[in-house]
Amino acid sequence: GFTGSVPSEVGKLLNLHIFWLLNNAINGTIPTEVGMLSNLTELRLDNNTITGTIPPEIGNLSSIIKIVLNDNHLSGAIPPEIGIPP
Repeated sequence: GFTGSVPSEVGKLLNLHIFWLLNNAINGTIPTEVGMLSNLTELRLDNNTITGTIPPEIGNLSSIIKIVLNDNHLSGAIPPEIGIPP
């Protein structure tokens, strides 16, 4: 599987629709730049070792249908921005 962290450059993948990195050894935090992926419909980062909080910028994902982040080492509450339609 994949190791390392999700780079902030992921925010440049503007035509990305599905981003799946589940069941790997991804660590570090979820970069705020993920919120720039306006065409993203699915974000799956489950079953990794990601730490930190869920960035509120994920609330900017206007096309998102599914977000799966379970089985990580995330802390804090789910940001209120997630679930508020753009």
